[in-house]
Amino acid sequence: QVQLVESGGGSVQAGGSLKLSCVASNYRFGSNCMGWFRQAPGKEREGVAGSGIGIYYADSVKGRFTVSRDAAKNTLFLEMNSLTPEDTGIYYCAASLTYCSSRAWRMSDAYNYWGQGTQVTVSS
Repeated sequence: QVQLVESGGGSVQAGGSLKLSCVASNYRFGSNCMGWFRQAPGKEREGVAGSGIGIYYADSVKGRFTVSRDAAKNTLFLEMNSLTPEDTGIYYCAASLTYCSSRAWRMSDAYNYWGQGTQVTVSS
C-alpha cells in the first residue's frame, strides 16, 4: 500500500522560507509524476509544482519554489522561498503511476495517491 507523508510545514513571516518533504512508502519513483498541490481556505486545490520527466511550476511560484526528488530516500521536496501570505494553505504531496505532461501535472486526477497534507501559514 502506497503511503505519502508530508512534513515541514509551519508558520513563517512574509519573506521567509520553508522546505517541505514527502516520504513515499511502497512507491517506485522512476520517472513517474509526483506533484505538490495546495488548498487555501475557501479556494480550490491548485497545482504548485510537478516533477517527473520534466519539472513544472505554477506561474505564481516560479522563481521562488523549487521541487526536487531524492529517489534513494524515496522523498520529494518543495523548497519555498520569499513566501507571501498568498502562499498560505494546506500543501499536499501526490504521486502518479504514470508519466505526466506539462499540462497534466497540475490536474488532480492525474495522481493516484495523496498525502494527508501539511499546513503552511505565512503572516504579513
